[in-house]
Amino acid sequence: MKMQKMAVLLPVLTLLTSALAGCSSSDKPKESQPTSKEAAAPSGQPVTLTVEVFDRGVQGQPDLNNNTWTRYINDNFGKQNNAIVKFVPVPRSQEIDKLNVLMAAGEAPDISFTYDSATVSRYSKINGIMQLNDLLAKDGKELTKYLGKTVLTYGQFDGKQMAIPAKRTSLAWNGMFIRKDWLDKLGLPLPTTRDELYKTLVAFRDKNPGGVDGVIPWGLAATGMNYSYGNLGESFWGKQSEEEFVTTPNWLKPGNKDALKFLNKLYNEKLISPDFALDKTVKQANADLTNGKIGFFIANWDYPLRQNISEPLKANVPTANFVPIDTFKNDEGKYKKIAYNENGVNVIIPKSSKNAELAIKYLNWMSDPKVLFFLQFGQEGVNHKMVNGLPQVINQTGDNMQTSYLNLDYTLVVNGVELGDQQKNIKALAASAPGYEALAEQSYKINTTDTYTAFFFDTPNESNIKFGKTLGDMNNQMTDKLIVSKPAEFDSLYDKLVAEYMAAGGKAVMDENVKIYKAMQANKK
Repeated sequence: MKMQKMAVLLPVLTLLTSALAGCSSSDKPKESQPTSKEAAAPSGQPVTLTVEVFDRGVQGQPDLNNNTWTRYINDNFGKQNNAIVKFVPVPRSQEIDKLNVLMAAGEAPDISFTYDSATVSRYSKINGIMQLNDLLAKDGKELTKYLGKTVLTYGQFDGKQMAIPAKRTSLAWNGMFIRKDWLDKLGLPLPTTRDELYKTLVAFRDKNPGGVDGVIPWGLAATGMNYSYGNLGESFWGKQSEEEFVTTPNWLKPGNKDALKFLNKLYNEKLISPDFALDKTVKQANADLTNGKIGFFIANWDYPLRQNISEPLKANVPTANFVPIDTFKNDEGKYKKIAYNENGVNVIIPKSSKNAELAIKYLNWMSDPKVLFFLQFGQEGVNHKMVNGLPQVINQTGDNMQTSYLNLDYTLVVNGVELGDQQKNIKALAASAPGYEALAEQSYKINTTDTYTAFFFDTPNESNIKFGKTLGDMNNQMTDKLIVSKPAEFDSLYDKLVAEYMAAGGKAVMDENVKIYKAMQANKK
């Protein structure tokens, strides 16, 4: 699939997204066994290498500093380097705020990370993180080879390597899902356009094919949470030049107002979760979904296939059958949608770190295919089983539990399954949804078709650094306000909120992005 690089300017308006991660089985190491030829470990007092890890608050999770995965890391990297790897938990929901506090106090872990490129830009600009070119050249040769030039480019600011982006192997982002059993009961086909979807949602509301108390045709949560609007916005957007698309905030894109007006219409016709704007934890949406009340929704491309959704849904409503669809077609007949860039989380080394060389050695060690395999899949028969030649994680609690998909919080050099071959990766992704493998492959294919990726600005946007978080919060609030507004008030409210957004920093960010974009194009000549 050819990925077209375009821009999603500013913290992305959630009409695009809401907010998801080689070797053969014979190569996998066993726990606590060295994975490479051992050299004599340095002598003296062990050095403590601190590494950030997300605390996702998952029920039944192990001690994030003492579990199967951390012991493997210390046995196979720590002992060989006379080091103790200590993990510093940071709440996932507070990752940027907590990182800012730790950085300001000079207490950030030696290896810190964030998914927010604007945060990396800011710390690069104020000289708060280390330049990594020389360190990579000295101690990161395997890491550099594994990530490759394209991925590393996403961590470069003003021509300097300031972050180490993880390689993202799964590029699908959002997915759209509908109750096929409801469609069959009503004798309706899969909707392939907005109009068809609208008529289907009306039928769900009026005929309640599931016979549930409080049917919800389209399930939503507060903007910015797992549930989203997918590529609805793109299906309304009019034509723009590449420069306009790259530099214009979504609020000003031709057709964007119509997209939100469509959602406003659905809400006022009781086709959307009635109290979605109050659901800021997705608990209500998940409950409605697993209790069989929702007919259509948009979330991560594999969301209904995940066991925390599929198992309770099957227990509550055995006949429920969600299937992936593509329904937001634009005027060109395309289902234009955003996909992930090739990069994932940004790893940074704070200027306060005393262990920068050891930090790079740690990431370099992690790029070994055998190490990655163990951290993602563990030991056969204990942490995974082989199914049709592919590893399948055995979900567990306690020491063996993975608190994030394939331990992405511990595998900082990769986001997504890594088996050394993309076709195997996709098959393995599908295998992580036992019983739904065919649906998983279908959803992945749908959501990696007609895609574009966010444009990467190689120069920090000072205005985005200054106003980015404020604008991101405004995006979410504006979207929810507009959807629940009275139809007669929509147009004036839209214009008012957009004017406030642009005055709050939106115009400054747009103008600066125009300047940066033009400079980048000039440099190519």
